Amino acid sequence: MLHRKPRISRRAFSVTALSALVAGGGAVAAGSAMAGGTTKPARPRATREMRGMWVATVANRDWPSKQGLTADEQCAELIAHLDTAVESRLNTVILQVRPTADALWPSPYEPWSQVLTGTQGENPGWDPLGTAVKEAHARGLQLHAWFNPYRIANHTDPTRLADSHPARRHPDWVVTYGGKLYYNPGLPEVREFVQKAMLDAVEKYRVDAVHFDDYFYPYPVAGQTFDDNDAYDRYGGGFATRAEWRRDNIDQLVQEMAAGIRKIRPATEFGISPFGVWRNAATDPLGSDSRAGVQTYDDLYADTRKWVREGWIDYICPQLYWNIDFAAADYAKLVPWWAEVARGSRTKLYLGEALYKAGDPAQPAAWQEPAELSRHLTLAKEHAEARGHVYFAAKDVATDRIGAMARVVADHYGRPAIPPR
Repeated sequence: MLHRKPRISRRAFSVTALSALVAGGGAVAAGSAMAGGTTKPARPRATREMRGMWVATVANRDWPSKQGLTADEQCAELIAHLDTAVESRLNTVILQVRPTADALWPSPYEPWSQVLTGTQGENPGWDPLGTAVKEAHARGLQLHAWFNPYRIANHTDPTRLADSHPARRHPDWVVTYGGKLYYNPGLPEVREFVQKAMLDAVEKYRVDAVHFDDYFYPYPVAGQTFDDNDAYDRYGGGFATRAEWRRDNIDQLVQEMAAGIRKIRPATEFGISPFGVWRNAATDPLGSDSRAGVQTYDDLYADTRKWVREGWIDYICPQLYWNIDFAAADYAKLVPWWAEVARGSRTKLYLGEALYKAGDPAQPAAWQEPAELSRHLTLAKEHAEARGHVYFAAKDVATDRIGAMARVVADHYGRPAIPPR
């Protein structure tokens, strides 16, 4: 039997969440004195726990549902996603606002995103990010602005970019690889530019966090080479290998972005959601008990473990998109590994959950069970470092194909929660 999704009104949730925020420390007063010495009934105690969902805009994955909707239609769809988050007792929405080196806000550096109007550079007639921040906060939700640092396009034709696109003005910044266009992370001028473009949103909007996903250097494509020879010749002389130089390029991006956020808006956090395997134990004794085909350290040149241990970021949310007992990457083995990495650091650990796999007939049998995701949360509770979960993605939270999200809510989200700080 499927669990019916519990529903809670937007106003009731917002009042509860905001009251918890005012109380501080995640606890709501047990009672308060009233006239005549009576006691007001206690509100439920609010826990501190991340309950988030991603809203992916690249290729119109979650929102907008298609290109070319009117401003009112786009806005209505966005608000519907926020309301769905409230109804599912979530407290955070991670909205992708720079999917392909373009913008979902009026940016002086990059063109308006094609996902809005169908034409890159065309003004949609409203401010999606500004509206999202305002409407999320009105509902007691945090709004994390999600940026992809280096992806330019999911095609290889620069002429399809807006005339004003920086990639057209600076073709020397661009690398074609795997059927896509990327900015070259090895160029200092690229690193400076992408930070400036992203920090513009931090200056303009009271976002609760800046969020990066798993794309740094691109995922490997068999038989192809990411051509950064010229940049390596110019800037890689102090490194023993190209791999070390590439990792340093990404380390610099992370450190500089963290510093930029703190300078502009000190209360805004910086979080990253990498692929869930840093390195396999067969590659490195510090790695996880996994046999993943991709390792972020070696293939994406992202030393995610280092960022946590050094405290460069406020939270990490590894994409643990596998079921319990999955042979190559077992959720039950990766959670304790990440908990150990986070232990003693200042970086909070959240866990990325593959809601999109629940009920997908192409996925293993475990994902046909509505209780699989609920079991993930039960397992994670055994590790104090695991401070919550984020679900991929908004469309799947709304449709909840086999009731997996409803099961999570019923089993684990009985009390209100506010994000950890």
